Amino acid sequence: MKIKTIKIAYGIAIITLSMLFVDCTNCSRSGRNSTRDSKPRYNSVSGSSRHGKTMVKMSEENGIYKIPVEINGSNMNFIFDTGASIISMSATEAMFLYKQGTLKEEDFIGNVNFQDATGAISEGTVIRLKSVKIGNKTLENVEASVVHNSEAPLLFGQSALAEFGKISIDYKRNEITFE
Repeated sequence: MKIKTIKIAYGIAIITLSMLFVDCTNCSRSGRNSTRDSKPRYNSVSGSSRHGKTMVKMSEENGIYKIPVEINGSNMNFIFDTGASIISMSATEAMFLYKQGTLKEEDFIGNVNFQDATGAISEGTVIRLKSVKIGNKTLENVEASVVHNSEAPLLFGQSALAEFGKISIDYKRNEITFE
């Protein structure tokens, strides 16, 4: 089975979390379950309109900017990371969503390899998030990665950012506007 490589911005250590692993006996070459891969990556952007704006406050900590994001109904603070190719979360956050019942077995797509900024490769799991809400806009059926590391940061990457089109940042006011 060939496994797709995705770039993320931080180093990753592998921790086995057997509850989150996907049985990939029916997976395609890409590492994704072929019966689940037929769904579109994104169904829609809802909110004021696809072309409307929404503004959120950023918080800054040691030069790292975080934004409030609601994932499947749960509030989380993600690092705004234009260098990450996909939304990424640790096994801890994925387990939390799983225990809340907002992440289900059918949301697990398959295994994938991740490449960090140092070039190191680690294994993770690709999942489908039912909703990713930022401000008054909601993305549906967004792919994300679960890093098999309980301390990996929450990264808000290109799998969601690209769907907004234009993004403006006002560093003086710590605001980010998604269009």
